[in-house]
Amino acid sequence: MSPNAKVSLTVVAVVAAVVTLLVLFTRNDAPTRQASTDAAGAAPTIPASVLVRPDSHKLSTAADGKVTVVEFLDLECEACGAAYPHVEKLRAEYGDRITLVIRYFPLPGHLNAELAARAVEAAGKQGKLEPMYKKMYETQAQWGDQGVDHRDTFLGFARELGLDMATFERDLDDPTTVNRVRADLEDGVSVGVRGTPTFFINGVRFQGPPTYDGLKAEIDTALTR
Repeated sequence: MSPNAKVSLTVVAVVAAVVTLLVLFTRNDAPTRQASTDAAGAAPTIPASVLVRPDSHKLSTAADGKVTVVEFLDLECEACGAAYPHVEKLRAEYGDRITLVIRYFPLPGHLNAELAARAVEAAGKQGKLEPMYKKMYETQAQWGDQGVDHRDTFLGFARELGLDMATFERDLDDPTTVNRVRADLEDGVSVGVRGTPTFFINGVRFQGPPTYDGLKAEIDTALTR
């Protein structure tokens, strides 16, 4: 069996596993932290050890560690693309006053979402995770939700970023990269993520549309606590 065929089978297996997990956690009789509240009726706090793993990607880091914002995202998701400018505005405003973490959550209904996440992860191995992450959102209208494979498009992005292409393609198809994306998704499922984008601020799920004003209000409240 060729290496590419092995990778294809691996990806199929991953997608199948993801679908199974999503079905399991959307059953009415399945336990979910998303819908649960504590005795006082407040939203539950998810342990930081689940939301931020040692290998989680931080776009900014707060020295005091007071406020951590975690986003579970799908790079092909239009709602994530709409939230992206708000997130970037918040990053510019708060800088290293907050820690911003991105977690992959490619939805099975988006043909290129998992491949896009792998492309960002592979770029990260060459120190270009953030430029590739930005590239995906800034060009989403060109490749998202089209029902055709955009591997060549993502290879073109890698060339534009000056990446070593042989290394990039090897990392793109490496089962380790596939498993890294899958690990983020499984964490998201485990804490009740149903769709994207889903934000957690200091472990509490953000409710409402992820607008600049809405997220800013929650961040400001967290900073004053």
